Amino acid sequence: MKINGPNQTNLNPYQKQMNKQAETGPKKQMTDKIEISETAKQMQESGKSDSVRKKLVDQVKTDVQQGNYQVDTKATAKKMLDFWSK
Repeated sequence: MKINGPNQTNLNPYQKQMNKQAETGPKKQMTDKIEISETAKQMQESGKSDSVRKKLVDQVKTDVQQGNYQVDTKATAKKMLDFWSK
């Protein structure tokens, strides 16, 4: 003869949770997306160098490489003081 204790039932305590998961089914796969504002697009366009600036930079590079570039130390010091005193 088999005797079972007082709490022997065929009840699964997690059955309700398992049923909820089965009802919801597979979830949609979310995808990432990015939106760039018009202001950001304008900032990107303004960051591009124009031909005049590129020509000036190339001239400075060649002067530095050839040793012909001269720095006006007084003008540089004045600009630094003006910048830091503001």
